[in-house]
Amino acid sequence: MLTYLLRKIGYSLAVMLGIIVVVFFLFNILPVDPARMTQGQRADVQSLEAVRKEFGLDKAIPVQFAYYLNDLSPIGLHARTAEEQERYHYVQLFPVSETQAICLKWPYLRRSYQTHKEVAALLLEVIPNTLILATFAMLMAIVIGIFLGVLSAVHQNTWIDRLAVGFSVLGISAPSFFAGIIVAWLFGFVLSHYNGLNMTGSLYSYDPFKGEVMTWSNVILPAVTLGLRPLAIIVQLTRSSMLEVLNQDYIRTAKAKGLSQNAIVYRHALPNALNPVITAIANWFASLLAGSFFVEYVFGYNGLGKVTVDALEMSDFPVIIGSILFIAFIFVVINILVDIIYVWIDPRVKLN
Repeated sequence: MLTYLLRKIGYSLAVMLGIIVVVFFLFNILPVDPARMTQGQRADVQSLEAVRKEFGLDKAIPVQFAYYLNDLSPIGLHARTAEEQERYHYVQLFPVSETQAICLKWPYLRRSYQTHKEVAALLLEVIPNTLILATFAMLMAIVIGIFLGVLSAVHQNTWIDRLAVGFSVLGISAPSFFAGIIVAWLFGFVLSHYNGLNMTGSLYSYDPFKGEVMTWSNVILPAVTLGLRPLAIIVQLTRSSMLEVLNQDYIRTAKAKGLSQNAIVYRHALPNALNPVITAIANWFASLLAGSFFVEYVFGYNGLGKVTVDALEMSDFPVIIGSILFIAFIFVVINILVDIIYVWIDPRVKLN
């Protein structure tokens, strides 16, 4: 297991490096001047040059990339100054010269062009909101999706089966941004007088008497919108996997022994039908973080997606790259965890 994990981590680091290369060069070859976006169209040459020097934009692209890799690497080469220590919060491992040392630190995502705040701090403010939204959406999709999938398989070719399949097809066919507009209009505007839900709003809202308070009702509509497609996928995967398992010999043997329907379905069939469902759940949870961009924007939900869309409008490349790398990291970690869960659930799966 240890050798397997080390090999997976090595592959994951290679994937992350490839993503860093593609994303960095993609945003740095765009015909956009971040200094001009920061200072405005009427800024003088001296101000623009000062901003470019401050953010390292005056150097050649390959040199900028080398500095960026050094900033992202947990072990990097840095100056032995108080300013560098304050910026990177590093621990000096061993000196290379009188002015530089090899240091241990957290990956540094640099600072926003617009707000001059550290990107890591900016993302950490909104990532919990997006994680809460994605978790609510995924829990809804898992519970309802597996239940409907099992129900559909057990009652194959009945009206229950046709209704569940029809619902799943509808959920797959509706893009998140379109479903978001419909859900926001119907439940947040037309029926808001009855359900008390708002068309827009974030997890935290301001109360004139209590200050900043958590408004859980604002999570419901974006979570429902975000969870529709994974719910539909889980219904179809659970149904097809259950139908395959229910035709196995050991299920017929269990029926011949006189076991109850619930024992056959939930104790013997369902655990063996969950492998493809687990893969879908893991991949979709990571995808929800990326898919939340438009949903958060539609509902005005202050999360990772809304911050990234706002950064795109302002060409704030450090924030954009930082959010992309965070999502890529989540994908990588979840894929490793899924492989471990496979072995735990089904001992027949071998480590390759």
